[in-house]
Amino acid sequence: MEQKKLLTYTKSEMIVYLIAMAGQNIIYNIIGAALSYYFQFVILIPALIVGIIMSVTRVWDAINDFMMGTIVDKTRSKWGKCRPYLIYTPVPIMIITILCFTNFGFFGDSIGMNVLIVAWASLTYLIWTMAYTIGDIPLWGITALMTEDTHDRNKLLSLARIAGGIGGGITLLAIIPLSLAFGEKLTASLGISAANGERWGFFLGALLFAVIGTILFQLGGFKVKERVASTEKKPSLKENFITMKNNKPFMQIMLSGILGSPKMLIALAAMPLINYYFATKDPVMSLVYMIVLGGGMFAGNFVGMGVAPALMKKFKKKSIYNVSNLASALPFVAIFVTYMLTPRGMLATSIPLIVFFTLLFAVNGFFSGLVTVLQSSMIADCIDYEEHKNGNRPDGIFFAGQTFLAKLTTGIATILASIAYAAVGFSDAAIADLNEYIANMGPNDLLPREMAQYDNFMMILFFIVSIPPAIGCLLSIIPTWKYALDDDLHKKIVNELNERRHANADSSEEVVVENLEVVEEDVSVENEE
Repeated sequence: MEQKKLLTYTKSEMIVYLIAMAGQNIIYNIIGAALSYYFQFVILIPALIVGIIMSVTRVWDAINDFMMGTIVDKTRSKWGKCRPYLIYTPVPIMIITILCFTNFGFFGDSIGMNVLIVAWASLTYLIWTMAYTIGDIPLWGITALMTEDTHDRNKLLSLARIAGGIGGGITLLAIIPLSLAFGEKLTASLGISAANGERWGFFLGALLFAVIGTILFQLGGFKVKERVASTEKKPSLKENFITMKNNKPFMQIMLSGILGSPKMLIALAAMPLINYYFATKDPVMSLVYMIVLGGGMFAGNFVGMGVAPALMKKFKKKSIYNVSNLASALPFVAIFVTYMLTPRGMLATSIPLIVFFTLLFAVNGFFSGLVTVLQSSMIADCIDYEEHKNGNRPDGIFFAGQTFLAKLTTGIATILASIAYAAVGFSDAAIADLNEYIANMGPNDLLPREMAQYDNFMMILFFIVSIPPAIGCLLSIIPTWKYALDDDLHKKIVNELNERRHANADSSEEVVVENLEVVEEDVSVENEE
């Protein structure tokens, strides 16, 4: 029997999809990298309140992901089931992203624990998470519909992670230093207070990145196409929850991600750590350290994501996933040990130690890159497994699981960070004092009482980015140590699914041909009569 050529995406389509993914991640990291910092360190909402806002909203949004996944799986349109959302959601997401940074403008100089400030922060963030979900799930879900070829899909998911990492990484590295620079410029040119200038600086930073990200994100809806036919069944939300519950490999991935939640603390605490410990809030030095330290992590991350498809051809996905999680715990531990053994302030001035830290971040980034690609690829495999087992292809709801993990784990990590901040008195008043100390004297010139307070804050920041993430790495391998979906079984499943699809397509073509022949015979008889 002749093997049919598998349907897959074109090169130009792949490039546009990757550009859209980069743009979408620019938007995500405006919020992911800057909003928590903005709430806590710029408009001085107390850390515990910020933690509650972020965690409660993300838990709700995580549940909302499955609702959106169900909507996607029920969607049938001339563009497919994912593409309509990629056409219509980018601009609304841009608008609400910008609004998240406007609350100080509405309520004047009244900042900190102010009811209106907290209410506006909560409302805008909640609306943003819901709007972003409408675009995020289809953008990932469409990867399973763009190609029938498993290797092409793994390649696309790997490149998507890299493209997303580039867009998000640029934003992560630049948005806070650039916003601080905008703030300093506005303070000098308009004669406003440094605090008010910083607030306007963050608004301008969010505006700039949101416009750029939206332009790139919008391109995906106009070019990307769906090639894998959706199943006829349109499951309800309840049916989808039952499907997820009964899909053992999918549940193993979900549990692994949840147990690995502490790994997200490094993303939450990296910004304040660099700005307060290394750069002492100097915009130029903040950017330099972000490029040096963050650049090491991103470089490792991109290498890991780039080599993932090749490794998946040689080794079992389960093995790569588990070994990568185990190995990434070691650099985390080394970060805290190095900090505790190094004299005060030396990490920010010793070039050999900075190089060593950069290498630690690079190694961690490499294994983290492997894990992110493996997670997406394994979820896509679970979709094939479900279609083969029950005849239902849950692209939307299963990739909703991926976004669910990203949001829930960040929410859990935010709670953990808030508890840690509160434990050492990292309150809004203490942050305001610390900002004033740094602005007037610099950390190396602090008085003994102030120095002790400063050291407590820096210790907890280094602890947050190292020890809990290391624990998260170890916990995450427990559910996947005996992963249920073997690679050989998945290969067999995919081959059988493609044979089914092509057989159905051939049957449809034969019916059409037979109908045409019948019509031609009828016309011929009529002409003879």
